[in-house]
This record gives sequence, C-alpha cells and structure tokens, in this order.
Amino acid sequence: MAKELTRSGEIERSIFTKFRKDLWANFLTAINRYELIEPNDKIAVCISGGKDSMLLATLFKILAKRSDYPFEVIYLVMDPGYDEKNINKIKENAAILEIPIQIFNTNIFDVAYSQDNKPCYLCARMRRGHLYNKAKELGCNKIALGHHLNDAIETTLMAMFNSSKLETMIPKVHSDNFEGMELIRPLYCIKEDDIIHWSSYNKLEFIKCACKATKNLTNNDLDSTSKRQDTKNLIKALKKYNPDIEDNIFRALHAVQLDTFPGFKTNKEMHSFLEEYNRKEDKS
Repeated sequence: MAKELTRSGEIERSIFTKFRKDLWANFLTAINRYELIEPNDKIAVCISGGKDSMLLATLFKILAKRSDYPFEVIYLVMDPGYDEKNINKIKENAAILEIPIQIFNTNIFDVAYSQDNKPCYLCARMRRGHLYNKAKELGCNKIALGHHLNDAIETTLMAMFNSSKLETMIPKVHSDNFEGMELIRPLYCIKEDDIIHWSSYNKLEFIKCACKATKNLTNNDLDSTSKRQDTKNLIKALKKYNPDIEDNIFRALHAVQLDTFPGFKTNKEMHSFLEEYNRKEDKS
C-alpha cells in the first residue's frame, strides 16, 4: 500500500506534475545557464515570507535531495520587526512546507522609519547588509534571493523610464562589502504569474507587504513602489496585444547589440559609439 503523502509532499509533487516546465525546469535552467551553484557551496536561502522566497526555499529543498554534487543549504529568515501575525504566518508556512527555518531578529523597521529621507531605500539596504552578515557568520559563501523574471524586466523598464538609463538586475553578483560572498537569483527564469498559480493551486497563503510603517508613509515615500506597480500594469496591458512581451523583453536582456547604441557604460566609465566609429575611419 502506497504511503499517503503529507501536505508538503503533495506540494512538492505538484512541482513535478503540474508545474514541471514552468517552475522546476526554469529553476534548473537558471542554475545551469548562469552557473549559480558549485560543489561544496553553502547557501543561505533568504526567506521574507512572501510567495517568491517560499517557492525558492521549496525548490532548494527538492534540489538538495536530488543534486549530483554536494552543497549545503540554510533557510534564513530575517525578522526586521514584523508584527506577530506576520511572523507566525511565516512559521506556519515553513511548517506546512517542512522547511527548517532559522530566524534572527533585527530592528531595521524602527531604524529605517525613524528617518525622514527615503526610508524604503534605507530599509532595503539594511536588510541586504544584515542578510550578508548573518550568512557569513554561519559560514555561507552565497545568499539566494527570490527575484524572478518579472523583477528583471520591470527593473529594466523602470530604469529606462525613470532614470534615463538601460540597466537591469543580473542573475548573480559579487558583494562589494563582504569578501568572498555572492548573491544569486535562482528564480531568474521563472515568471511571477507561474508562482502565483503554484500558490493558488496548492491553497497557500503567504504574507504580502509586511512593513508596519507602510500605512504611515507619504506618497513620496511610496513612489518607487507605485512605479513598480505602474510598470506591472503596463506590461499587463501590452500582453493583451502581444502575449510574448515578457519573453521578448527577457530575451532582449541577453542580446544587447552594443554596436547600435550611441553610448554605454562599463567598469564605471562612459563610452561613445564615436570611439569605434573614428577608429574605423582612421583605418580606412
């Protein structure tokens, strides 16, 4: 007689039945394409409690059991000052998914929102720093975050529309402040809609905006958040006319034609197309 699956087992099975192509295959694609994991890595999977980080933790849990090469995973939850309801929800979901989380406390919310200038920016910076610091303390050489395909393409459009530059987030990056540490984004090839579908299919409810101070912020404080939502809405509208718009933008990130741009920046230095243009003229 077959052993009855736990709820965690059923959720994991859904990743290989209903969501194999959209979640599992794209998770492996990102890991292999961008060389995100190497033998003997010790990775801190950072869990905020939202749908993205909880899926990331679930995928890592499965991968750790199936991988052909050894690596270690720690499931790290940083509490920046969540209220009791949210921290209990994180614990509840971790129990459902059978993810052995480690929680550490900080006072980030109190510090960030005591400042008058750009509290959201300060909060994000402090959260990243605390995660790196704790991961390094635990002997990790990498932290994994739950940024997905839509985060990448939205960041690209936001930078172009609001900052007059073409840039995006890349799948992995070396830390400037923590030597030997890397940040990796294993959900980089996964679409947000597929994560939402997985959550709803398995009747999972995750925390959304857990910031206690959000309700007290001004419109200026929430500007970057509203810009991201505006960008989401724009992409959603464009999809009505071109269902492939997300894939096309994402593929464009991997096929930048520098020869067609009048200017670009690399290694913190600006360059003009005239440099190569004039060299070709000199040769002729």
